[in-house]
Amino acid sequence: MSHNIFRTWIPDWGIKMVLIFCMLHSMVLLGLYTSNLTYATSFLDVETEDLQYALSITYGTFLATILIESRFFNYFPPRNYFIAIYVLAAFTFIISAYTHDFIPFLILRMIEGILMALPWIPLRILLLTRFKSKNSTITVFSFTYGTLLVATPFIVNIAVWLLENYNWKYMAYGSAFFQFLCVSLLMLTLNGNRFQKKIPLYQIDWASYILVLAAILSGSFALVYGEKKYWFESEVICLASITALITSGLFIARQLLVKRPCFNLSVFRHSNLRTGLLLFILFYISRATLSICHTTMATVWNWEAVRVAQFQYVNAFGNLIGILIAAILLSRTVATKYIFILGFSLMAVYHLWFTFLFVPDAAYSDILIPYVLQGVAVGVLFVPLVLFTVSSVPHKLAPFSGTVGVAGRFWGSTIGFCIMQNSQVFLQQKHFTRFRQVIIAENPQVQEHLIELANQYTVNGFSEDDAAKTALKQLVAETTKQSILVTNMEIFTAVGIGLVVLVILLSINRHLQQTFDLFRNKNWGS
Repeated sequence: MSHNIFRTWIPDWGIKMVLIFCMLHSMVLLGLYTSNLTYATSFLDVETEDLQYALSITYGTFLATILIESRFFNYFPPRNYFIAIYVLAAFTFIISAYTHDFIPFLILRMIEGILMALPWIPLRILLLTRFKSKNSTITVFSFTYGTLLVATPFIVNIAVWLLENYNWKYMAYGSAFFQFLCVSLLMLTLNGNRFQKKIPLYQIDWASYILVLAAILSGSFALVYGEKKYWFESEVICLASITALITSGLFIARQLLVKRPCFNLSVFRHSNLRTGLLLFILFYISRATLSICHTTMATVWNWEAVRVAQFQYVNAFGNLIGILIAAILLSRTVATKYIFILGFSLMAVYHLWFTFLFVPDAAYSDILIPYVLQGVAVGVLFVPLVLFTVSSVPHKLAPFSGTVGVAGRFWGSTIGFCIMQNSQVFLQQKHFTRFRQVIIAENPQVQEHLIELANQYTVNGFSEDDAAKTALKQLVAETTKQSILVTNMEIFTAVGIGLVVLVILLSINRHLQQTFDLFRNKNWGS
């Protein structure tokens, strides 16, 4: 029946390309305000934590919406359904171009999370129906997730180019244009037929939707802003934490009591699903360290935004290699245990290698190989983790296991940000205080360096007082950079050692087995 919704004159490869292209709109939604934090924070007059919370709102709303998304897709004809979503997404971008206040901005991000969730699973279902090989699930998942991974640096580079050469509004306009392009392609490709029988829009579990959304937003608020507001010394953080606990409890209770729950909690009875969720969270925590590399490039090595963005192509190249390796291993039915060991081992090597690269200055050639290794590790792990999670339960529970996978990605990225943020703040303060004590103690070598700096400024026309003050400021800046580098070394060492321990545990685990049933799960598209 799915073939009937496409115009007959469109070739099969053309339909596949259109569906994949339309799936990319989620990357635009996620990446618009995270592609360049400096510009985004300046435009909205907010802090980095605010933007992270905005991302959490988008992804969290996405997570909540997929619980009820199928009801809407089953009610509306696919052509009208998709076109309406993309048109609305375009208008949210246009509005965002003129939004300078943070609260309206957050509301827009919530709307964008809904618009990102509604077409995601239906598009993947339609794409799965276009592949007929026995490895169709592997092919579709590898291609779609691989495309999304590789698309990220391209979107980042386009955004940075627009910001450098024009202004913030043009990036929003470009994102809106992308949505209208999707509309044009869908109008060209789809007819007015239905994908399946119409199901009336009634008895949607809005109570569960509101409860899980409240739990996600309040929980992520506590994690993102905890350090900034001194954790439980803040009434707001306490309130957010209590809200998250209460709404989570009410959501769980409701799923156990209602006749038709929007999320079946019995999925957690399966040990492989619990393992997949844990590995997802650990994967995203370890992946969060990549942002430290980008921050170091900008703040310590003084790379321009364009240079940082362009270097991400190197990481994308690694993603492609990793995805290809994973696809080959999966198609040859290699046990997931060995794929996970390979991926997390590469991730450990990247962290331990990069530990020695946090120096005052680093060249491309110094960080090239470990940067590629990180991309390979992500490519090797991502699709197998998704497939392992969604195929670890019986067929009737497959959609719920897909939701667990999305939850793992959301909480993993949020927890990863929280850990990295708190670790950086604590360790940087610790090391900066120690270095400052050395300066205050009037270390002879430090004092000699300070005098040399002051003399240089005096030669350039500064007065003695101004030269001394400027030299001290430069010394403090150098001390700050040094504390950042030492902090990064310690974080990467800790994560690297943790990953080595994880690899050892995976190696000795006798219960971690391959659970992919490709013929069973290839058509539901979670």
